[in-house]
Amino acid sequence: VQLQAYGGGVVQAGEALRLSCVASGNAVASSATMRWYRQAPGKQRELVATIISNGITNYADFVKGRFTVSRDKSKKSVYLQMNSLQLEDTAVYYCNMYEYWAGRNYWGQGTLVTVSS
Repeated sequence: VQLQAYGGGVVQAGEALRLSCVASGNAVASSATMRWYRQAPGKQRELVATIISNGITNYADFVKGRFTVSRDKSKKSVYLQMNSLQLEDTAVYYCNMYEYWAGRNYWGQGTLVTVSS
């Protein structure tokens, strides 16, 4: 199983960006819990957003109202729409797939988001 995250880049504060993550291999992505994490320089990795198989979502307080997570099961993909980006959103963003029935975690390689003033 491999996760490929992409879509990062350099944007100005207030702008938007959409991240994508595609699962390949023997990934039963349609049933897995998908998450986005981020890690800013010098900080620990933190959970940003979660979407479970039935579409229920959950967000960290610091992105509520600005970020939206979604998934396309047919494409084994999960997305993170990031609006009203702030300087503190600068980080490497990682997608994560958790196969809860097997207790297995998979990570993508990360995509860098840089928000400038």
